[in-house]
Formats: sequence, structure tokens, C-alpha cells
Amino acid sequence: MRDHDAPLLAVDGIVTRFGTQTVHRGVGFTAGRGELIALIGGSGTGKSVLLREIVGLQRPTAGTVRLFGTEVWAASAAELDRVRRRFGMMFQDGALFSSLTVAQNVAVPLREHTTLPADAVDALVALRLAQAGLPADAAHKAPSALSGGMRKRAAIARAIALEPELLFLDEPTSGLDPITARGFDRLVRNLVDDLGLTVLLVTHDLDTLLGVVDRLIVLADGVVAADGPVAQVIRTDDAWIRDYFSVRRMVREGPDDGS
Repeated sequence: MRDHDAPLLAVDGIVTRFGTQTVHRGVGFTAGRGELIALIGGSGTGKSVLLREIVGLQRPTAGTVRLFGTEVWAASAAELDRVRRRFGMMFQDGALFSSLTVAQNVAVPLREHTTLPADAVDALVALRLAQAGLPADAAHKAPSALSGGMRKRAAIARAIALEPELLFLDEPTSGLDPITARGFDRLVRNLVDDLGLTVLLVTHDLDTLLGVVDRLIVLADGVVAADGPVAQVIRTDDAWIRDYFSVRRMVREGPDDGS
């Protein structure tokens, strides 16, 4: 039986060093069910590195990561495989296989981690594509035939193929035009609200932060500098946070011409 009150993710005391450079000096936070959490920080704060450490792709220098109660870096291969069936990951560029169609891409985790018959896989692929907001005719196209926004949706469809409880997104709206980006934001919000997913995303997109995110975690100087509801974090008495939001508001709204 799963404890629905326990955090899905618990990061504790993560230290990351590359030679003489220390990126993380003791990062820690938890993620509960049904949250849409954004992770932000300046260049070099190790946001994407932290995601890779959380999902078991890169070992931290010290500290622990627990996913669904399992310590990732102490788990056996079989334990880690079970954990990986319960989360999905979308990398910055989508990381779709160029030699496969969109449907074949979405089917990869289903074929790797289940013994479902072909017709059941096909039905699930169609469902995931629909949930990601893709038209049915996208299924048989190559990723290169899709727009940037549609490729991101195809990557989401693959990430949710196994109906995960937790979804990691690395810069999901990067490279998208504003209209497509806001559509992607709504998709992610709907996945949280309708499917009950927990989402942890890395982003620099102010509209995403202010429009759909429940909670904001700020990395600075190797630690978590702020963690809480977006409105609360914006009011934090921290120079980097003030500059971050003031500069991005200026870019979004344009300079005040005094008129």
C-alpha cells in the first residue's frame, strides 16, 4: 500500500562537485502529490544537473535522493527499474528518436517496461497523444515533420506513456513562440489537475511561473534560497530574486516610456 501523505520526492543534502567547482552545497526539498513546482536559478546553479541526479542519470558527490521512498543511489537495478516506471522525463530538446515515428516513440516505454499486446499498446499510444493535445494524424509522422511545439507535445506523450505519478520537465517552453508556449503551459496544468500528476519543471519563462505554477524553488549559491508559493517567493528579500523578476517583467512588458 502506498502512503499518499508521504512525499513522492525527497532531496536531502545534495552536494555536486566538478573538480574544484562546487555547484550544489547541500540542496534539499520535497515534492508532494498534485503539485506543479518550478525550479529556477541563475546560470551555473546546476538546475538540469540536479534533475539528472534526481532521476538516476548522474551521481551526486554527496546527499540522498528518494523517489517514492526508494533511495535512488543505493537502489539495486531492479528497484531502480520499478521506480523509473513511476516517473516520466522530458529533456530540453524532447530527445525523440529521429528514426521512429511519433507513435513509435511514444510506444518505446510501453514495449520496454510492459508485456502488453500490440493492440493494447496502440490504444494507449493513441490515448497519450490525445492527452498531449496532438491530432491523430501526427502519430505516423517523423519528429522532423512536426513543429517545435508539436515535438514537445510528442515528448510529453512519451513521458506519460506509463501513466507516471511524477513528471520532470527541463525547459519545456524553450524555443517556442509565446502562443505555443502558453498552450504548453495549459497542457501541463491540465495534466496536474486532471490526472493528478506531480510536475517538477526547470524554466526561465516568467509567464509559466506566474500563470500555472503552484510552488517555486530558487537555487542560489549552491543551496535552496527560497521555496514556497510563487507570490511569496517574489516578495523574498533577496537581491537575485528581485532582479530576476524585475528584469523579466521589463522584457515581457517592455520599458516604461512614461506615456
